[in-house]
Amino acid sequence: MEIQNLEKATLGGGCFWCLDAIFREVSGIVSVTSGYSGGKVPGKPTYREVCSGLTGHAEVVQLAFEPVKISYREILEIFMVIHDPTTYNRQGADIGTQYRSVVFCHDDVQKDVAASVVASFSKYYDFPIVTEISPLDKFYEAESYHQDYYRSNPEQGYCNYVIAPKLAKFRERYGDKLILRDKP
Repeated sequence: MEIQNLEKATLGGGCFWCLDAIFREVSGIVSVTSGYSGGKVPGKPTYREVCSGLTGHAEVVQLAFEPVKISYREILEIFMVIHDPTTYNRQGADIGTQYRSVVFCHDDVQKDVAASVVASFSKYYDFPIVTEISPLDKFYEAESYHQDYYRSNPEQGYCNYVIAPKLAKFRERYGDKLILRDKP
């Protein structure tokens, strides 16, 4: 069965493995693809190049979603809660421009919604929100081993100590938005 009228959202909030794991559980999200956006060098970047911090790319996820089931605003509201939008080029121990908080907008409507969400969330944080809002230029899909990384590697250290607690917190807060299925 093909789903009609899908929209896309492209978000960066630290390591893409965390965002990937969380958004795969959100009802209305049809697909999650880890990748890279926002760089300034030509050609498709590799993970190693992006991790060097020299390409300017951010680790991102690109979501395909059904707007009749979940709105772009709702996706951004979840995004603002599941990462720290107040740390510049950093999420936890992950430091560098590749881990920046960023919303890559697909059009002017998304840009306006993103600006509105960032403004509305500023009152909930003790520090200014530094989330970049930029037009999406290009999205490059990450290597296959990065796709659905958490589900494929639940015992890996980063998955155990970073992703699993974030998922538990997310599931507790957003139980009404979860896809009903077995969880690792």
